[in-house]
Amino acid sequence: MTQFTKPDRFRIPPSEKVLLSERPTGESDFSLNKAAAQNELKHCISILSKLQERLFAEKSQALLLIFQGMDASGKDSTIRHVTTGVNPAGVHVHSYGVPTQEDLAQSYFQRHFRDLPAQGQIGVHNRSHYEEVVVTRVHPALLQLRGFEAHEVDEEFWQERFTDIRSFERHLTRQSRTKIIKFFLHISRAEQLKRLLQRLDDPTKNWKFDISDIRERLYWDDYQFAYESAIAATSTEYAPWYVIPADQKRFSRLAIAEIVVSTLQELDPQFPAPEADLKKAKHALLRT
Repeated sequence: MTQFTKPDRFRIPPSEKVLLSERPTGESDFSLNKAAAQNELKHCISILSKLQERLFAEKSQALLLIFQGMDASGKDSTIRHVTTGVNPAGVHVHSYGVPTQEDLAQSYFQRHFRDLPAQGQIGVHNRSHYEEVVVTRVHPALLQLRGFEAHEVDEEFWQERFTDIRSFERHLTRQSRTKIIKFFLHISRAEQLKRLLQRLDDPTKNWKFDISDIRERLYWDDYQFAYESAIAATSTEYAPWYVIPADQKRFSRLAIAEIVVSTLQELDPQFPAPEADLKKAKHALLRT
């Protein structure tokens, strides 16, 4: 399959330093116009649907897609466009908001662990366990809700969390045969402002706006640093990060679809061989 976005260039090699300010948020040389990009996305989803059917039938591997990004980076719409047309029986999308009191009384992995895809399934996590090394790093006072004192939250604390995340994801890869791909939708501060203003100006998008969006914009640089640290520390061969330019939605959606298709092609799921003697079964059926 032709990859129009050349998405491999957005993959972060293990241990590579990440500076988001040096990575593109848009693709000025993207050759496909809106209509052509939509047609190519449909083609990708058609291939994805066939691969997902084989994955579902094989029931020996799973795929977990994790989406992170700044507010208004397009996580919801990207997930919707990439999964529309795929058999919903084999794809499960989970979105995570502010942890509940029950969540806070457990490991921060717990609520994500119970939503992991079974073999044969594709799981999609809209936000994830990475919120615990991004949001809590920007707002460390939130860690008090989990019983941590301020003096406990130092650089070693974050490095230990990164180690835990790598171990968690390695466990899923080895013990559950779950392939993990992580996407950071990378938008510019100007593009975020444009999209947030649209939420205020468009009555059909008013419901998306939250007053906290204004407050969180003031922490833009802090969030960029937190994401840089997390991505650099946890992009591995078995669970890579892709930093996807997301100012142009048609580009980011197609890039992600191409990555998902190529990943499933590498997994190469196969329809299982029939257990029954098909000829005998057919003769028996015709006699009914």
